[in-house]
Amino acid sequence: MASADHADSSAVAQVLHTIGVEDRGRLLAGLATRFHDLDLAEDVLQEAMVRALETWTRRGVPQNPQAWLMTAAKNRALDIIRSDAVKARRLAALRIESEVDEGDHRAHSADLDEELSTANIPDERLGLFFTCSHPTLKEREKIALILRFLAGLSTAEVAAVFLVDTTTMQQRIVRAKKRITTTGIPFGRPTADQLRERLPGVLRVVYLIFTQGFVPTTGTTHSRTDLQQEAITLARLLVRLLPQETEARGLLSLLLLTGSRAGARTDPAGLPVPLAEQDRGLWDSRLIAEGLSLAQTAAGEPEAGPYTVQATIAALHAEAVTYSETDWNQILVLYGILSRLEPGPVVALNRAVAVGKAKGPEDGLNALEELAADPGLADYRPFHIAHALTLREVGKPEQAERAFRSALDCPGNDAESDYIEVQIRDLLA
Repeated sequence: MASADHADSSAVAQVLHTIGVEDRGRLLAGLATRFHDLDLAEDVLQEAMVRALETWTRRGVPQNPQAWLMTAAKNRALDIIRSDAVKARRLAALRIESEVDEGDHRAHSADLDEELSTANIPDERLGLFFTCSHPTLKEREKIALILRFLAGLSTAEVAAVFLVDTTTMQQRIVRAKKRITTTGIPFGRPTADQLRERLPGVLRVVYLIFTQGFVPTTGTTHSRTDLQQEAITLARLLVRLLPQETEARGLLSLLLLTGSRAGARTDPAGLPVPLAEQDRGLWDSRLIAEGLSLAQTAAGEPEAGPYTVQATIAALHAEAVTYSETDWNQILVLYGILSRLEPGPVVALNRAVAVGKAKGPEDGLNALEELAADPGLADYRPFHIAHALTLREVGKPEQAERAFRSALDCPGNDAESDYIEVQIRDLLA
């Protein structure tokens, strides 16, 4: 039953906008799972939204507008499939023919039964996470697909993330969707075995989205809070879909605690502010409280892994009232654990920095210089910045200048480059 015989078109448009923000991913995932075709799912959902604006303005908004849209989109998809010889061959495999009686689909699609507006829509977004994060896809394709179809960003917005033009991103997304089709990547909720095997990859994609927002590797700004927020939203969704998964909660905790510093990470000119100099009064206490609660719970569970360990490190930073009160000895212990769980050059770098804070700058410099020959850090700007800052701290300004200049030669955003230039000028003053 509709809420009224007629509705104002602007009010209907607002309802549809809200659904687009809050429910688009769920509707799209349900359609993609049903028809195994992201293009078709997106097209028919858009057509259903357009049709709803006209129909709901005339007849009123239905009791369950999301289910109305799902029904309209599904029946439109059936019409398209039956009119397309290639798509029609999928009917038997998908077992969707029985949903609408033969010969009745057009009338049914044209005059939706209001009883269908009370139908329940299963949440298929977890399956779409796993589809978009399949190992056969390239890393950038995974990020683009998740931002496009789960975060709900437009193609132009995804293009802005990668600092490419919209046409280039459109082509990248098309190639990724084609890869899904041609390789037969499955849709739908993963099995228990698939969940165990591929959840780390799904979590990594969300983490990469956040890190690209936290310190963009290109562009003019040092922080993209919009991307950080999208990653936090996606992590929340994963926790809602997988409430028993420790590492999903660990990742959400890590992103909340790290993201809480957003307001203090740059100065009025947009230059980076080091952690030691940040005004902690600008940190988001609400995000910190939520992140600490999640970290404390996850850290005590046997399934705690790398994201939970990193969340615990972030929690120690958040709990310190001032930088000087940071428990660097405990952080060093945790980096030792992390290096065993997830060894790699970046973890080794972070551990070396913790050595310097816990044991003194000379020990930190020795730990950093032991990593100098690691090819994984040769073009990694944070390594050279950490090296330069430590060299300056131990009273070696000429070597510090060279390390800062090495940092300038590495990929990084413009604001960070400006910060490095300031440090070099200060050394030469």
